[in-house]
Amino acid sequence: MKPSTRWALAGLLALSTGAASAAVSVVYDHPDKFYDLPFATWERDEMLGQITDHFQQLGKALPQGQDLRIEVTDFDPAGRLIPNARAGRDLRVMTGRADWPRMELRYAVEQNGQVIKSGEARLADMNYQQGSLLLSDSEPLRYEKRMIDDWFDKTIAPLPNRRHR
Repeated sequence: MKPSTRWALAGLLALSTGAASAAVSVVYDHPDKFYDLPFATWERDEMLGQITDHFQQLGKALPQGQDLRIEVTDFDPAGRLIPNARAGRDLRVMTGRADWPRMELRYAVEQNGQVIKSGEARLADMNYQQGSLLLSDSEPLRYEKRMIDDWFDKTIAPLPNRRHR
């Protein structure tokens, strides 16, 4: 993927019934200016791709006929990056201090071409290392995904089978 000032990933999700589909599009506005993303383009693309995939999975909870558009305007994952030339990947170190995950976004939920809900949101999880975590310890973006889950559950659509902290 070539670098650009506006990088977009979009996808269509088919619901399990196959009869209906929800479109979930995710656009990253100036990802080259996001704080604390990996330096290597392929690593940055991989990280943003995982976030996009997560939004698309959440889109399965939307009622039939609703679509979700998200524009991420800022993103700062948990921890701090430390360059690591030996391993070939940057290391992310999380201290639990002032290194919590943050994200700013604009969203719109549409039904039949009409916007039924929209707004801007500032997501942050200052206590990201506290509480229960339903995602596995091996999940590299578990704190960011939990933060997104909480926002989605409260703002867009309740997530089925979700245990609240």
